Amino acid sequence: MSKIAVVGLGGVGGYLCASLHKTSNDVVGFARGEHLKKIKDDGIKIIEDEKEWNISLNVKSLKEAQNYFDVVIFCVKSYDLISSYEAIKECIDSKTVIVCFSNGVEHGEILREISDSKVLDGCIYILSHIQEAGIIRKKGKVFAAVFGGDDEASMILKEIFDKASLRVKIPSDIKTAIWKKYIFISAFATLTSFYNKSIGYIYENHYDEAKQLLNEIASVAMTKGINIEEEIKKALDTASSLPYDASTSMHKDFINEKRDELKTLSGYIVKEAYKSNTPTPLMKKMYENLLSRHIE
Repeated sequence: MSKIAVVGLGGVGGYLCASLHKTSNDVVGFARGEHLKKIKDDGIKIIEDEKEWNISLNVKSLKEAQNYFDVVIFCVKSYDLISSYEAIKECIDSKTVIVCFSNGVEHGEILREISDSKVLDGCIYILSHIQEAGIIRKKGKVFAAVFGGDDEASMILKEIFDKASLRVKIPSDIKTAIWKKYIFISAFATLTSFYNKSIGYIYENHYDEAKQLLNEIASVAMTKGINIEEEIKKALDTASSLPYDASTSMHKDFINEKRDELKTLSGYIVKEAYKSNTPTPLMKKMYENLLSRHIE
């Protein structure tokens, strides 16, 4: 039996924690605010397209983190990753497997700089969000946890996910796999936030800009030896197939005047482009505009 921490119980973490809790493992979820209170009182409810279920969880605030964890899964927003790690680091050691499923491509690198644990690179495909405190809404059948970078640690995590019937992919090239997801999120989070419009609207009215932004992101990836050129068309096809009013979490954060992941999803490309002297004029223009509305 493994002792597992899921840090952040939003759309991703809430669904993971509830699913993993069905296994024989000892799972602790970490949340905050009204969401934490509601889960403590009533358990967490998962609403899917064809069913809904409720399960009691062992939930705490990060201030209450104690004892040892074999596995730590970070599902926080990218800007909370380092502070979340610092809050739980006394509960882990060099044998602990840790993975971050936050949006972005550099989280594995960040964790390896501050931790001697077994760090995996990872990303996750799922459509889910907090519907209200204590309730997670998962849409569609899309689910895949993608991770890798350490064979032994990957197999440990795979076994845990398999027991919970959660689909796993362990690609031979995890860096490229993460960038394949990132290119879509980076481009359309930037575009939907800049224009304050849905993905469908962007596809119909700003197709050329979407294609240019995707090309700029792919160019930055290429400077790192990562070829995702074929993802440009796939990203545009995905945008055209989504419901017209579908948007991005960063766009919703801008609308609701909440903290956002602008620096991870747009600023990172500008920063890395500058380092490699790669032209990214459209991303730079949109990023600088969005910075004026950005909330730290």
